[in-house]
Amino acid sequence: MLYTICIALILVASVLVILAVLVQNPKSGMAANFGASNQVMGVRETTNFLEKFTWAMAIAIVVLSLVATLAMDKSLVATSNSAITEDAKALQERVIETEAPAAMPQAEIPAAPAEETPAK
Repeated sequence: MLYTICIALILVASVLVILAVLVQNPKSGMAANFGASNQVMGVRETTNFLEKFTWAMAIAIVVLSLVATLAMDKSLVATSNSAITEDAKALQERVIETEAPAAMPQAEIPAAPAEETPAK
């Protein structure tokens, strides 16, 4: 139950961070060069609030992620880990089977020519 609530809150905080970043006043770029940067928001306090809000939401996402990790159902985690272990073993066996060197056909090596004895 707590895990589901944490995941829902993480999703809400993520959307709020996205919106806060999109609304923030750009500190550089084309808008700042043409003087439009001060006209977008108008009030300096609004940009300070948005920056603090963005940091607060980012910290909330990290904390909620840790709480969600601690709130996970241990039996589901164990079941998932055993399934992952079985899949890993099957994959290792498949890799070992395919890496086994195939029997290379042996080429016949011609016999060295017999040395001829020079005639006397």
